[in-house]
Amino acid sequence: MGKYDRLGDFLKSQRTKEVPMTFADIERVIGGKLPPNSPQYPAWWSNNPTNNVMTKVWLAAGFRTEQVDTKARKVVFRRIEQKTSDMTLPRAKKSGRHPLFGALKGLMRIPPGVDLTDPADPDWGKVYE
Repeated sequence: MGKYDRLGDFLKSQRTKEVPMTFADIERVIGGKLPPNSPQYPAWWSNNPTNNVMTKVWLAAGFRTEQVDTKARKVVFRRIEQKTSDMTLPRAKKSGRHPLFGALKGLMRIPPGVDLTDPADPDWGKVYE
């Protein structure tokens, strides 16, 4: 169990769309201190999944951060709304070929008389002799 997993469990157990928390509340939930620099940098609280481990936890729990106030040491976690229309889209039929198969067809022409197996620079091999 990771350090921030308890925050994810806490957020998943909430039934409201918004969960306002102070940084002290978060520390109580995780049972430890936030990293020393996290409270002073708003970017640490961004919703970029490559930002930090804690970001991945709240995103996996179905929440995003909003209204980050580093001076007042508060943040609001808002539940991510899933669009029902996205769930009802029909799936693409699998053809057995990669989706890009044939994407470049007709975009490149090889002039007659060109041998693609010839080296671009015939003298490059002499470097290693």
